[in-house]
Amino acid sequence: MGFLSGLQEYLKETYGTSVFDQACESNAPWEFHLHGRRIIRAQVHKNLVYDLKIKSNDTQESVLSKTDVKIFYPLEISEKIRPLLTTDPKIKKAALEPIIAPALRHHIKNKSLFPLMKERKVVFFTLLEGEIIKGLITGFSRYEITCSLKGCLPVSILRHAVYDLRDKKGRSFLKSFQKTRRDWEKSTLYVP
Repeated sequence: MGFLSGLQEYLKETYGTSVFDQACESNAPWEFHLHGRRIIRAQVHKNLVYDLKIKSNDTQESVLSKTDVKIFYPLEISEKIRPLLTTDPKIKKAALEPIIAPALRHHIKNKSLFPLMKERKVVFFTLLEGEIIKGLITGFSRYEITCSLKGCLPVSILRHAVYDLRDKKGRSFLKSFQKTRRDWEKSTLYVP
């Protein structure tokens, strides 16, 4: 049985990290896109197991459930990022709800993400409410995937918010599709 060169080392180093910890340490404001098409701007004061303690200019410290968050990025680049986010009208019209139960989510295997990241393939993430994020995967951990959009703008995508992941040719990288296709075995990183 083969393996992907470098994957285990990468997971050992990064899988337990969280971009929410980085957000907390930054002491800077972030823009959060939440389910229900809501957007809030806040600082992360504490990264709890299932929640974030946040504070905005308008409100006192409050608690935000991580499952409410779809994507987030530094507030200072929000004006550049928002125009790059497009929407799939069919998915938007379906009005999909957040998927709380992990077993029911649209999973992407680490074996699929790692070659896409290392080989710098342009990918298209579609979120549950139809948002489309086009970019390069620059990192991933257990709960988040970080993408670099046009202009090297970083956006963190919460794995639970993903509806689909495709490449330029339209090939899906969801676990359900890759069970039989096993595209990671076609990567130059694959060692048979």
